[in-house]
Amino acid sequence: MKTAIMTDSNSGITQAEANKLGISVIPMPVLIDDDLFYEDLTLTQDKFYEKLKSNVRVSTSQPNPEHVGEVWRKILDKYDEIVYIPMSSGLSETCHTLQHYAETEARFKGKVFVIDNQRISITQKQSVFDAMKLADEGKSAKEISDWLMNSKMKSSIYIMVDTLKYLKKGGRLTPAVAAIGTLLRIKPVLQIQGFKLDTYAKVRKLTDAKDTIIGALKNDLTTRFKEEYEAGKMVISIAHTKNYDEALKFKDQLMAEFPKAEFKFIDPLSLSVSCHIGPGALAAACAIKY
Repeated sequence: MKTAIMTDSNSGITQAEANKLGISVIPMPVLIDDDLFYEDLTLTQDKFYEKLKSNVRVSTSQPNPEHVGEVWRKILDKYDEIVYIPMSSGLSETCHTLQHYAETEARFKGKVFVIDNQRISITQKQSVFDAMKLADEGKSAKEISDWLMNSKMKSSIYIMVDTLKYLKKGGRLTPAVAAIGTLLRIKPVLQIQGFKLDTYAKVRKLTDAKDTIIGALKNDLTTRFKEEYEAGKMVISIAHTKNYDEALKFKDQLMAEFPKAEFKFIDPLSLSVSCHIGPGALAAACAIKY
């Protein structure tokens, strides 16, 4: 049984990296004003942030199911099954749309497993690496799906937002709250616990944000994920938006705090999240590994 692994660009896996790994990555559509771009194909990270600086309308969209279906058909010419790991259904309807498509099209039914394991960015990427390892061991798509779903809530992401401008622009903050927050230099720390992007804390300095994120991870790794952490089954990763130098410094801090965790990735945040929070953000995540 040959099982192919597939994801979307919200995982942070580039097309070049996907080719090396032997997997497929669907580029997510991004709308800038009236122009349609595709992440990592016609829209690079640098180009995205350059456009974000100007007064443009930025939003993300679902990939065309027919296009995804074409990719599935080509893969099924060489593989028996596909495990497709899209971004969390809590952040987009993409997952539900493609689940329905896979379950109702005769060519895909029972062969394409669209996994709703509530991941995004670096935790989604970890799921892809877990799925690849399981596939290499000869596990079926159903077995891989079961493992990913059974472990889906064993991850956390905490994100420090450097500016309130884009949360305001996206309608997630009222202008008055954004103005007061900017005046007081508030940097919200957001969290993703599988579903929505929610507020976790409010700080004023980057050092406070880092301490808050470390404290949140420490709480997770000594309570909810204590058994997995003590067994060396948890990984820690960092994501950022145009903030690589700070991310690199943060890595050393995290490794000193959590010696029993494996450090895995330092990646840019996906554009689906970045369009809401803008540049300068810093995030850390913990997730179980297979």
